[in-house]
Amino acid sequence: MSSDKLNILDLSQGGVRTLHYTWFAFFLTFVMWFSHAPMKPFIVEAFNMTNEQWKALLILNVALTIPARIVIGMLVDKFGPRAVYSLLLMISAFLCWGFAFSTSFEQLALFRFLCGFIGAGFVIGIRLVGEWFPAKTVGVAEGVYGGWGNFGSTAAAWTLPAVAAYLYGGDDGWRYAIATTGVVAFFYGMLFYRKVRNTPKGSTYFKPKKSGGLEVSSWKDFWFYIAMNLPMYIALAVLTWKLSPAGLGLLSDATALMLWVGLGVLFLIQFWQIYNVNHERLKQGVPEMQRYKFKQVAVLDWAYFVTFGSELAVVSMLPAFFMETFSLSPVQAGLLGGAFALMNLVARPGGGLLSDRFGRKKTLSILIAGLAVGYLLLSQISSAWMIPAAVAAVMLCSFFVQAGEGAVFAMVPLVQRRMTGQIAGMAGAYGNVGGVTFLTVYSFVDASTFFVAIAGAAAVCFLAVQFLEEPEGHMVEVGEDGSVQLIEVN
Repeated sequence: MSSDKLNILDLSQGGVRTLHYTWFAFFLTFVMWFSHAPMKPFIVEAFNMTNEQWKALLILNVALTIPARIVIGMLVDKFGPRAVYSLLLMISAFLCWGFAFSTSFEQLALFRFLCGFIGAGFVIGIRLVGEWFPAKTVGVAEGVYGGWGNFGSTAAAWTLPAVAAYLYGGDDGWRYAIATTGVVAFFYGMLFYRKVRNTPKGSTYFKPKKSGGLEVSSWKDFWFYIAMNLPMYIALAVLTWKLSPAGLGLLSDATALMLWVGLGVLFLIQFWQIYNVNHERLKQGVPEMQRYKFKQVAVLDWAYFVTFGSELAVVSMLPAFFMETFSLSPVQAGLLGGAFALMNLVARPGGGLLSDRFGRKKTLSILIAGLAVGYLLLSQISSAWMIPAAVAAVMLCSFFVQAGEGAVFAMVPLVQRRMTGQIAGMAGAYGNVGGVTFLTVYSFVDASTFFVAIAGAAAVCFLAVQFLEEPEGHMVEVGEDGSVQLIEVN
């Protein structure tokens, strides 16, 4: 897209047309990924489930997403977003159907775990949108992609129960409603492949020379990168613990031990892959014009840990918080709790727009600080508050949270173009790590302390953001044929 102005209503612009195809693909992944949440009463009744079993399903739903986002990021950089997004949508449809027509709790749990793969779709569009928009408008474009796509979880909550009750009806209405989302995604995957290109006409799609890990610029960054992978394995180990007899009891001690050993083996395998990707290029020396600082990636990871991680945790507990604090019905509490996710439609694009206009580092710093203050405000909510005041506080806080998410991914495509998928995958995985971390904290403390803990994490993240460097000038990419291209980053 040649123009520096972004008019999302002008479908004559190729970039905008691609943006609309892409955010809707992401929207569908979130509809499928969270299609089970509003169906809780029907699913619990159908399988005679306990509350502990339902909590296990919620944990399983996010477990696979952590490694899946890393793997999908690598596949995107290697094969291109067009093919990868199309395949993900079509494969996800089968996982969705498997969950919808499960006949036992064990099958239900297995397919809910596999549905975590669907949540990896987010990282694909980050690379695709980054290819179609210049630096001056990429922030707002990524914000529209992320914000409008994220709204899929809210759309599922608002529509699927009605589809189950009024369109299908009967005891199995919930099954057909969830399966319908898979049907739509399957056919949209085929349409996406026909209508979308990886890059504008005449542009080159740059790929990493090797797959298996990020290319880094120094041995110091190599060890930094290895250390940044550890929290993801720790989060998966915590998830295993929560499903073990010491937690929810879904796994046996032997199975939990096998999973912990497996995580250790996977870490060693990943270490070896990262070493293979980097040892030759680091031994030869990376040309100065192709270098980048891994701390840029690390800071963005931690910023997404605090922003999207806290959103994942808060949307999981907010309806119950409203219900218990103000003695509301589940329906009323659900509608009020939805105010947090509703802000995605404007807040995330708004964060990207602010980042484009006022600078990446300054915008992210202000939004993280606002997020910390917002959660401190939420920690003060009590039954003495008026409900409209509580909802206003939630929406104010959620603006900073989701605008912060938009600001993070306004910068991700500007770090190193050919590895945008992997960088987005790592940042996205850190968002899920944040969700696991904050939900684990919530399982031990009350709601007020939970909000204060998030505010404290945001304060630490604010300090980390001060080490971020504003992208300036151009990044240099070298094609497989040796051609060199300068890509504007400010």
